[in-house]
Amino acid sequence: MQYRTLGRTGVQVSTLALGAMNFGRIGRTTQDEVTAIVDAALEAGINLIDTADVYSGGASEEMVGKAIAGRREDIVLATKASLPMGDERNHRGGSRRWLVTALDDSLRRLGVDHVDLFQIHRWDPRTGDEETLSALTDLQRAGKIRSFGSSTFPAYRIVQAQWAAREHHLSRYVTEQPSYSILQRGIEAHVLPVAEEYGLGVLVWSPLASGWLSGAIRAGREITSNRSAFMPQRFDTALPANRARLEAVEQLAQVADEAGLTLIQLALGFVTAHPGVTGALIGPRTLDHLHAQLAAADTVLPAGVLDAIDAIVAPGTDLAAHEKNDTPPALLDPSLRRR
Repeated sequence: MQYRTLGRTGVQVSTLALGAMNFGRIGRTTQDEVTAIVDAALEAGINLIDTADVYSGGASEEMVGKAIAGRREDIVLATKASLPMGDERNHRGGSRRWLVTALDDSLRRLGVDHVDLFQIHRWDPRTGDEETLSALTDLQRAGKIRSFGSSTFPAYRIVQAQWAAREHHLSRYVTEQPSYSILQRGIEAHVLPVAEEYGLGVLVWSPLASGWLSGAIRAGREITSNRSAFMPQRFDTALPANRARLEAVEQLAQVADEAGLTLIQLALGFVTAHPGVTGALIGPRTLDHLHAQLAAADTVLPAGVLDAIDAIVAPGTDLAAHEKNDTPPALLDPSLRRR
C-alpha cells in the first residue's frame, strides 16, 4: 500500500480508501460481511474509511461503527452530510441548524466522539458559504471534527468557499471528493487544477465508473451488476453515451491485457497517477470485490500505458456528461437562466 499526505493536513492516508456506500441496504451486505471487509482492508494497509449519513439511511455508519470498535485511533474516519435524510425540509443542506444535528447523529451511529474528516456531500445553493463554514469551524473548535471538506463541488464553488473562509476569518475546506475515472475525466479541466492551486487533498469516488471498469461489463455479455438493477438507464447500451462507454471499455481492456494488468488495476492506477489526486475510494460489496481492487494497491502505470488511455478517452472528457453531479444548477433548470 502507498500513502500520501491528505492536502496540507499532515495526515497520511492510503492511496486506496474504503468507501462504505455499499454497506447495508444499498449493497445488501450484512454486519458480518461488512466487518470482514473492514478487517481485510485494514490488514492490507488501508487506513481511511469514508461513509455518509445518507448511505442506507444511516445503516452504513452504524455498521462501520461496529466494525471499527476498539481500533478507532488507527483509522482516519470520514463521513458526510447535506443530502436529504427523510422528507422533513430542514433535514438536509448546509445550514448550521442541520449540520450540528447531522454530525451529532453521525457520531452516535458511528459510536465515536469525533470524525477526522466531515464533508459537505453536495453544495447547497440555498445556504451561504459563511453560514456553512461558520458552523463547521465551530464544530472543529468543539473537537467533534478534525478537518472538513467538500464533495462534488463545481470548481467555481470551491474557489468561492476558499475566498469566503479568508474573508470571514473561518477555517476552510481542506479536501474535495469528486467523481473521477477514465470514462469521466472532466474534472481534469477545472476541479483538479483548482484543488492543486489551493492545496486540497482529493479523494475520488467511482474510480471504476459504477462498475463499467470492473471487468464485468463487456461486449456481448448481459449486464447483471448490482448497480444496474437500480440504475438501469446508466447501463442501457441502446443509449449513445453507454455505447461510447462500452466501446471505450473494450479498447481499455486490450490496453490492460497488453500491460499484464486487470481492468481494475488499469482504472485505479490511472486515477492515482494524477498528481492532484490523493487517493481513490473503492466500494466493495464482497470480499472478492475487495481483493480484486486491492491488487491495484501498488500499481504504477508507465507513460506508454497512460498515453494509450489518453488516445481512447481524451483528457478532460466526460463520456457521460449528463451524469455529472457538479453541473451548475442553471444548466439543468431553464428557469434559472431566464428572467
